[in-house]
Amino acid sequence: MSLVQIQETPKWKKLLGYVGPGILVSVGYLDPGNLETDLQAGADHKYELLWIVLVGLTFAFIIQCCSARLGVATGKHLAEHCKAEYPSPLKYCLWILAEVAVIAADIPEVLGTAFALNILFKIPMWSGVLLAGLNTLLLLGMQRYGIRKLEVAIGLLVMVVGGCFFAVMIKARPSAKEMVTGMFVPKLNAKGATKDAIALLGALIMPHNLFLHSALVISRKFPHSFDGINSASKFFFIESGISLVLAFLINVVVVSVSASVCSNPNISVESKAHCKNITLESAAFLFKNDLGKWSAKLYAISVLASGQSSTVAGTYAGQYIMQGFLDLKMELWLRNLITRCIAIGPSLVACIIGGPHGAGRLIIIASMILAFVLPFVLVPLLRFTSSEAKMGRHKNPFLVSLVSWLLGFCSIGINMYFLSTTLIGRITGNEMTKTGSILTGVIALPMMVLYVSLLTYMTLKRENPATSSDNLEISTTSTDGTGNKNGSESSSNQRSTDDIEMDDTIHA
Repeated sequence: MSLVQIQETPKWKKLLGYVGPGILVSVGYLDPGNLETDLQAGADHKYELLWIVLVGLTFAFIIQCCSARLGVATGKHLAEHCKAEYPSPLKYCLWILAEVAVIAADIPEVLGTAFALNILFKIPMWSGVLLAGLNTLLLLGMQRYGIRKLEVAIGLLVMVVGGCFFAVMIKARPSAKEMVTGMFVPKLNAKGATKDAIALLGALIMPHNLFLHSALVISRKFPHSFDGINSASKFFFIESGISLVLAFLINVVVVSVSASVCSNPNISVESKAHCKNITLESAAFLFKNDLGKWSAKLYAISVLASGQSSTVAGTYAGQYIMQGFLDLKMELWLRNLITRCIAIGPSLVACIIGGPHGAGRLIIIASMILAFVLPFVLVPLLRFTSSEAKMGRHKNPFLVSLVSWLLGFCSIGINMYFLSTTLIGRITGNEMTKTGSILTGVIALPMMVLYVSLLTYMTLKRENPATSSDNLEISTTSTDGTGNKNGSESSSNQRSTDDIEMDDTIHA
């Protein structure tokens, strides 16, 4: 990893030096899976669930700041802390779950790219799935020119996603009054609103984003002193806030466009049918019928940009996960190729056998997998950032710890409710045979018991004494007025930079 040298003056250049990690993380809240969930929420409930988007992104902001603070204060990212803290069986279990999350997040990105290529160039879905693995390698090729160039490219793609949907919103003309009411007046009155709200929350927060953010912040070179860490944490807080506010606005626009189109009293019968079950493909036909052909093209471009940017972020996350848990390093293009090949398999089968409907169902399954994995990433993050032994005086303040743990338990409860109700619905529904329902129940019950047991163990486990003093000394260091370090500084909590190429320097 190359380091970005931070200039102390002027302030705007200092902030500019920290800009980047939040942008790469924010694309996880704008991936094709999120877009599809947003579109369906707007179609089914108009503007009623916008407050869920606000709550979800607020919680995301809190935990992403915790993730960034962990990397800044300790010089180690989340996967490295998990490896040091947990026994080998659990460590390998967490690694496998993290890899599964990366692959599950990649599936909507593959399918989103395929849908976009089909809409724009009439390329068959199965061909689009195969092409999805190649075009991302072009973006990853930019990383040889430095992390800053890649961050700029991803930032441009995020702006494309937002710009396209804002242009469509101008044509759709959603009600500003209803948008504001939906954002700040919580209600779940409509039929199925609770279930859809849970699905919307589950789709927002990606497990691999928490690994990614804690690693990306280490790419900035700043004084590893008490004042230096506080200053870096502050600037990453601002940078993450700006990036996630942008992600929030784009999610609001997507929900509002769908709400406006599907609540139009003059909507055609065909469009109304699309509104009942929106997929990434049917949304394009919906916009084409009601807003014009250009709207469908802009939508397809936004989905393509979303898929590409999300894939790059997922590849970086997978690289850090593998390095942190296993001490293995792999070229990014090879890492992307392996992850994408695994994601292409089920995507290709779904497209060939089930067509667009099968691809849509696969995206829902991928969202369920991400909801299942999230608690196994969230619990370690909240434990580590609340630990004085690991964070020193940089641990979360009591109020932040209290709020983050409360929100964390709410998120875990919501995800478990979503998983259990979905599973019970499939077992008791007509989609399975009686034998299949019994077998599913027999397998699922022990899995749920194991699931809860592991989470309980991770929450209550006594801190590993072998790592409990790694970062204590960091809290005793400070800087003088010129930025020079005073006091002792622990060598164990700083990443060695001897083998790091300093090719990304921000000049004053």
